[in-house]
Amino acid sequence: MTKRVNRIILVLFSAFIAIFFLANLFIPDREFSPNENRYLQTLPSFSFRSLFSGRFTSDFESYCSDQFAARDWWISLKARLELAQGKGENNGVFLCEGERLIEPFSAPPAAEIRRRAEIVKTFAETANVPVTLALIPTASELYGDILPRGAENDSQAAVIDLVYSVFPGQTADLLASFREHAGEDLFYRTDHHWTSRGAFLAYQTLSEALGYVADDGSACMPEIVSEAFCGTAYSSSGFFWVTPDRMEILRPEPDGLTVERYDAGVPVPSSLYHREMLETKDKYRFFLGGNSPRIVLDTGKADLPSLLIIRDSYSDSFVPFLPEHFSRIHLLDLRYFRNSIQDYIREEGIDRVLVMYSVNNFCSDSNLMLMTQ
Repeated sequence: MTKRVNRIILVLFSAFIAIFFLANLFIPDREFSPNENRYLQTLPSFSFRSLFSGRFTSDFESYCSDQFAARDWWISLKARLELAQGKGENNGVFLCEGERLIEPFSAPPAAEIRRRAEIVKTFAETANVPVTLALIPTASELYGDILPRGAENDSQAAVIDLVYSVFPGQTADLLASFREHAGEDLFYRTDHHWTSRGAFLAYQTLSEALGYVADDGSACMPEIVSEAFCGTAYSSSGFFWVTPDRMEILRPEPDGLTVERYDAGVPVPSSLYHREMLETKDKYRFFLGGNSPRIVLDTGKADLPSLLIIRDSYSDSFVPFLPEHFSRIHLLDLRYFRNSIQDYIREEGIDRVLVMYSVNNFCSDSNLMLMTQ
């Protein structure tokens, strides 16, 4: 009986191997995984040089993993098994109440946080224009109470308090505003970014610091642009059964606005909204077209002050609320912009500066030091 059972198991196992061998052999390779939002390893070219260096075997191993038949199904199965074991998370992402995906925050040492605050302080002291600092608390801070008990999630409020205690200029308490409106959809469930409603709340909160009178929302014209947004937390978690997010805008693109991107150092006409990006996996690029070293918005209102935003991608959905308050709005992303910011302020006639980062990016971006060069 035992031998018979062993034979059956051996036959089933061999059949399993054979089926997936044939599937991997005949199913065409994929270059991109929409669910994971990344390019997959394709079959590497063989050469003796790459073989002896170890690059070929490493790339081939990645190729076998990335092109494995029904890869998305296996990733989702693994995520379900993790949940069945009571872990509540997969790949560092927790599946919480209301299908909200949360990546807990891990704070660096206090000395490192203080060092980063000192960089912004030095920049503000040498910019020769008013500088406002706004740190954006993310979903792990606002909705941390729905994380499973025992999930390690450091306080972003403590980080903000420490940074603001070092920074001598004007700051904006976005966390207090967000806590007052925590019941609203301020952050996407499947992504780390804030929604347009979260960005609008930040726009209202920053009005005093940036010297404009924000509207009360009566001028908003909500438009749903997509109901199929699956963000970065979705892609990395493997929870591919979670309901996609809804994306909306609250303001149409105003008449007379000119937008230019400087991806390769030369201006290219652009716009606030890129509807073609709604057909891609990374739908957040709908706002301003995605990451760029430099973007400049000319509102045609020459009598208003100009604003420079040193920023991360959260400002992409924040900027649409600003054109009525400034003549020109400059966006610099230090991950790609390498020129002197002090020179830029002087040459472009900047009137005031907003340094705005999510707490996560402020604590991890190695390019912050470029502010003082």
